[in-house]
Amino acid sequence: MNWLELKVPPPVVAALAGAAMWLAAPADGAGSPAGDWRTAMAVALALPGMALEVAGLYAFRRAHTTVNPLRPAGTSALVTGGVYRITRNPMYLGLAVMLLAWAMYLGAPLALAGVAAFMGYITRWQILPEERALARKFGTEFAAYAGKVRRWL
Repeated sequence: MNWLELKVPPPVVAALAGAAMWLAAPADGAGSPAGDWRTAMAVALALPGMALEVAGLYAFRRAHTTVNPLRPAGTSALVTGGVYRITRNPMYLGLAVMLLAWAMYLGAPLALAGVAAFMGYITRWQILPEERALARKFGTEFAAYAGKVRRWL
């Protein structure tokens, strides 16, 4: 099933997971009395998720390397500073955190499966192929970085 590798843009995968989560939630999930509390918690989660996205994009732009996740071989620099000192995949982590916020807002435990499905898909068909490309291009430099910084957190 390698035909899925690097084919679907991660934001599209996140949007599909979010739609599936919405479909899995009961119709009255977000409208219950706890809705205001859940909304506040969802916003409190979504903001750091968005910040991870922006920080990851900023670091790539600053290094003058590609932000296109479908063409990792086109990268011109191994970005290891800024938010990349904490996680190797801040943009994907940001999407996962935003999906977690969405699950919180929906108030449906089954919606958490969407977060797990997103992370599983992104790991298998996006991150692993990216890491192979980075290992080919940056060799021991990437291996040393990957040995110090976790893939997600």
